[in-house]
Amino acid sequence: MSADRPTLPPVRLHSEAELARDALSAPLMARAAKLARWAERGVPVGVGGEILHEALGAATEHLGLAGDEDGPAWTAEAWQLAVDTGLVEIEESSEDAADEDGAGLPDDAAVGTATPGEELNLLTSGSPQDILDIWLGGMETVLADAAAPDLADLADQLTENGEIDLDAIDWNPEEEAEVLDGILGNLYLLTALSEDPDQDVPLPALAASMIIPDDMDEPTDDILEEVSEAMMRLDDQFRVLEPIGLVAYRPVDEALIEEVDEDGETVLPQGPSTSSGPGGTPIAEPLTDEDVSRYGLVRLTPLGVYAVRARLLDAGAHAPAVGDLTDKGADVLLDALPDYPETLAQAESERWLAARTPLDAARDLLAAARGDDERAPRRRLAAQQTLSLVSPDAEAALREVLDDRRLGGLARVWLAERALPGIPEPSQDMIFWLTVDTIAAQLDSADENAVAELRELVQGLTDQHSGFFDTAWRVDHPATADVLEAMGRLHPDKKAAKEARKAAFKARSRQSG
Repeated sequence: MSADRPTLPPVRLHSEAELARDALSAPLMARAAKLARWAERGVPVGVGGEILHEALGAATEHLGLAGDEDGPAWTAEAWQLAVDTGLVEIEESSEDAADEDGAGLPDDAAVGTATPGEELNLLTSGSPQDILDIWLGGMETVLADAAAPDLADLADQLTENGEIDLDAIDWNPEEEAEVLDGILGNLYLLTALSEDPDQDVPLPALAASMIIPDDMDEPTDDILEEVSEAMMRLDDQFRVLEPIGLVAYRPVDEALIEEVDEDGETVLPQGPSTSSGPGGTPIAEPLTDEDVSRYGLVRLTPLGVYAVRARLLDAGAHAPAVGDLTDKGADVLLDALPDYPETLAQAESERWLAARTPLDAARDLLAAARGDDERAPRRRLAAQQTLSLVSPDAEAALREVLDDRRLGGLARVWLAERALPGIPEPSQDMIFWLTVDTIAAQLDSADENAVAELRELVQGLTDQHSGFFDTAWRVDHPATADVLEAMGRLHPDKKAAKEARKAAFKARSRQSG
């Protein structure tokens, strides 16, 4: 994979049918669709398709929001989404318009009529993908709104001519959009790496991931102030993004904001420490305060995971999803699985196996597991793990490779696990070769649990086999020297570790000779 095409962990996506239902039930989308149907008799609109004041009242009443002080604003937002997504279409009244901008017209003058658009029919008669395409278009509009400056800031920066001084509010549209993309990317990464995709992320932690440098052990007061400001900006943005169904968000407690406004202090809880998050990104430690929800909690919804992944793919990232490899060859599967979290690797393997007969799948996996290249041990370990999910109907394929020194060991393990008869005893050479191969497959793991397990394996091998290193250095495996050096680093017993390093030296000398 090229360095300029980042690779992300895989995610598990809901079905298109489930996602389409989520899209239709998102509050903002549901209101937009309801208004589009309401427009059947024609709704007079102003420049840009905005709904006029008189019609806005009727539309708010139609949505059942007339009793809410924010009802008109929510209705106007839903109407704009209907316009932007084509759920309503505008027929301009050219006779009334002075020009394309409506110059010379009263503020509340109609310049066109809105009626249901063609896209509205797709919400009921189209495919799930049709619905998702419409929703994605609306989501982009909402993202742009979330990245826009606060209306109060705009009002404060009006010039004498009534124009907005963008320089005065220090707002760069591209930078704001990039920051929001980065935040959504962080949420996507956290979702992909979490065993619980419904795990909420505290807002202070997410804000810290934007601000605190990797090499900063203890954030300064200035940095904490930046994190606090970023947190409040995120609070505003997530309030905008939640109604479209992109995130599930519990906002910052309004009472907390009022307290901060009165005291002039930061919003952050006292003393948030930091640690490395996914990819080395610094994030705040999980807050222990039982009232952590006051500071805001957020997570991507299944629809949000789908949407952010779609945007990542458009940006050129490699963002796999479980099921992507179902129609690929065994070589592609085994090359990818070592980089998957365990639960998702199993899910991907199960889908791949379900599309094939056990015998054909086993033969393909065994063929793809061969090789002496650097990644071959990882492929064989992935093959062994995938084969563990295959039914006994594949027995013939495993017996075919019993004499293969690279595959015979794992074939014997597979047959023994199923208590099948007639398993020949492996030679000592095969046992040691499989041992080296198994350890070699795990050397690159950075997971602390995997390293601990490997240390236990190393110690167990030397405890069970006296003179292990006297034999191991002679194993004809490309990774023998590397494995023995790793055993020297991992073994807790100094004497055994020294023997491992000596054996590694012998192995390397033999290989170079």
